[in-house]
Amino acid sequence: MKNFQIQLSITILAILYGFVFFADYIAPYNPCEQNNKASYASPSKFGVDTNGIYAYQQKYIYNPKSYKKETLNTKQKIYLEFFTPKKLISTRPNENPENRVMQRSLKANYKIYLLGTDQLGRDNFSRLIHGAKPSLTVGFLALLIAFPIGALYGAISAYSSPFIDNILMRLAEAMMSFPSFYLLIILAALLPASLTNIERFALITVILSFTAWAGLSRVIRGILLSIKEENYVSSAKLMGASPQRIITQHLIPQSFSYLIVAATLSIPGFIIGESALSFLGFGINQPDPSWGNILSEAKELSNLFHRPQMLVYPSLLIFLAVYSYNVLGDYLRDRLDTQHL
Repeated sequence: MKNFQIQLSITILAILYGFVFFADYIAPYNPCEQNNKASYASPSKFGVDTNGIYAYQQKYIYNPKSYKKETLNTKQKIYLEFFTPKKLISTRPNENPENRVMQRSLKANYKIYLLGTDQLGRDNFSRLIHGAKPSLTVGFLALLIAFPIGALYGAISAYSSPFIDNILMRLAEAMMSFPSFYLLIILAALLPASLTNIERFALITVILSFTAWAGLSRVIRGILLSIKEENYVSSAKLMGASPQRIITQHLIPQSFSYLIVAATLSIPGFIIGESALSFLGFGINQPDPSWGNILSEAKELSNLFHRPQMLVYPSLLIFLAVYSYNVLGDYLRDRLDTQHL
């Protein structure tokens, strides 16, 4: 059962990161492209006949009785083509001349919406695919900042005199005493409104890193306190090795097994942190997609009742990413047996 969970988690992560690297090929449309006539369009209906897989062309009308736009499926078929040079999924017109005339008369929307659209008529599927970029890359980028700082800080503290060690650990504990989520919100709220989403993403990565290094440094210090008494460390001192060399080449490498496990288990926290900030409006802003700001639109009461897919799909992707990393981290912890370091 555990082997199945590991294989499943690796497969899920491979698919999700496939979204990141091949988003432009997988997503049918530009995630920011609006179609006001297709606001809150329902997911397309599909079928199969001798010509292949098709979706019914949709027509969007305003219902004066309900004061809402409604999606109607016409009898016209739009056929799907897969693995074309430019897109994973593309469409081709119906070859029936009568249907082509009727299609032109609709003036419409020949687009296929796999998961429907949002309020501005943007394709939900394309936005979910492109939304994986900030949501999944923020963890790795934050690790590149937080883990070197935490590992180096913990190693310096472990190798220093008891007085300096005490001061450094009290500073780390003071940092840890702040509720991390509220600290994230406060720091993110201080970001200037004029920032572009790329600049905002970079600063959010720094903020997430800023709240993560302290806990890591304490654990690294505890691991290295026992290691620094080993014979090879004493031999390095007798041979005249500098403290910097001992820390970087003898102490920190001995904690690599723990760092690998801790990194894997920390990424879900970064994913949830970025999604939460974007959900609350402090992270990636519209029109650029992230799973958090896609989810924020689903919190409206009308969407919860009439368009539950807007809540289900981004929530499911966040859950799958977090679950897969947690399973992978538990597996690595068991394999590397970090509790005996």
